[in-house]
Amino acid sequence: MHDRTLTEISQALDAGEISSRELTQDLLGRIDRLDGTLNSFVSVTADQALEAAEAADQARARGEAGRLTGVPLALKDIFCTQGVKTSCGSKMLDNFVAPYDATVVEKLKAAGTVSLGKTNMDEFAMGSSNESSFYGPVKNPWDLDAVPGGSSGGSAAAVAAGLVPAALGTDTGGSIRQPAAFCGITGLKPTYGRVSRYGMIAYASSLDQGGPMARSAEDCAHLLNVIAGHDVRDSTSVARGVPDYTEELSAPLSGLKIGLPKEYFGDGLDAGVNQAIGEAIKVYESLGASVREVSLPHTAYAIPAYYVIAPAEASSNLSRYDGVRFGHRCDNPEDLIDLYKRSRAEGFGEEVKRRILIGTHTLSEGFFDAYYKKAQQVRRLIRQDFLDAFEEVDVLMGPAAPTPAFDLGAQKDPVSMYLQDIYTIAVNLAGIPGISVPAGFAGKRPVGLQVLGTHFAETRLLNVAHQFQQATDWHLKRPEMSEENS
Repeated sequence: MHDRTLTEISQALDAGEISSRELTQDLLGRIDRLDGTLNSFVSVTADQALEAAEAADQARARGEAGRLTGVPLALKDIFCTQGVKTSCGSKMLDNFVAPYDATVVEKLKAAGTVSLGKTNMDEFAMGSSNESSFYGPVKNPWDLDAVPGGSSGGSAAAVAAGLVPAALGTDTGGSIRQPAAFCGITGLKPTYGRVSRYGMIAYASSLDQGGPMARSAEDCAHLLNVIAGHDVRDSTSVARGVPDYTEELSAPLSGLKIGLPKEYFGDGLDAGVNQAIGEAIKVYESLGASVREVSLPHTAYAIPAYYVIAPAEASSNLSRYDGVRFGHRCDNPEDLIDLYKRSRAEGFGEEVKRRILIGTHTLSEGFFDAYYKKAQQVRRLIRQDFLDAFEEVDVLMGPAAPTPAFDLGAQKDPVSMYLQDIYTIAVNLAGIPGISVPAGFAGKRPVGLQVLGTHFAETRLLNVAHQFQQATDWHLKRPEMSEENS
């Protein structure tokens, strides 16, 4: 059962092939046997999961089951979950037990899903490899010497290894799409404001967005149906109706206009990744789509703009962690200033400290106009690039990452690590949706095809991704996670 998609599991539950409790016990056992190797979970909530599974089976017996009732999943450890440790992968929050549920957690509970636990992540979502976590790095199920990507690497690895059929992640600069690509699963970053950020611990408030990670576009559509929608508790949530994202999955692609940004196929793109993406484009042409080259002329400025804006917002958001109200508190502080200094120095890791320092500098007097304001002006130009491109084409396609998953410990230079997000960061700056779908392999490591659409075009993206998955079997490939590895 662990090899099945979320959609297939839902159908099996409907048909009475298995109960939610049986399925939950099976997956909890699989986590116990295999996750010692992967390190994809921070917390496994077995008791709560079995209780929720029992309630789901009772609801099904009463004829009250919905599409996701009794379906197991996992939550990135950035979503507040009542009564469960919510750490953000940081020592700073290692002792924090959330007193309430994030909106998306509320919605998933109301839909009858069963959360098996909280997944590992780069500390405060700052990273592209899942190596900055206080709880240690996550390993890629396809190759235990490789990273799973980040910051939602724990969610991606757990899904790829068959520990859960789906998980929630967050995407600030590619943190759903890049690990989805590295782990050979499907990951959707919705339009900014489509999914509530209430209860999702903030990294960069104008960029963060939660989204589904699963084996197929169809699975992601079912999850987005549940988690999308306006939330009065989130001032950045968009008051817009939620369509049924599954209705158009099977629409034909004849006449679809695909744009290939020339900036995404230049220097730095791995030859194996380039070949896999090229083969994927040919599949779309065989399905009736037309392809043309387009330009996103300000792409080169996306990374410098992002690494001004995101750290600036992070320095503001992370100022609340002061050792007073919640989180890590140093022992025996001499005075208030000592409390602040040592609590933050002890609680935050190296990458988080680096970004706080960058952000504080760019927001300081004398530098705000030169850096932060200028970066926001560049952001507007990047957004306009996408809007101009979508006047000509329906979707944009290209690689989700310039290389397949790299080896653990290989990226020692922070700038080299930042460049891993070169194809994903601009999407967050523009606020548009994007999806990564499995599209082959470079060597033995997966490659992700990134499909981008204009604002609130998730229905189109899911349709485009689903049709590709009907014509190929890359999303059905599974890593050989034998229990002898554990």
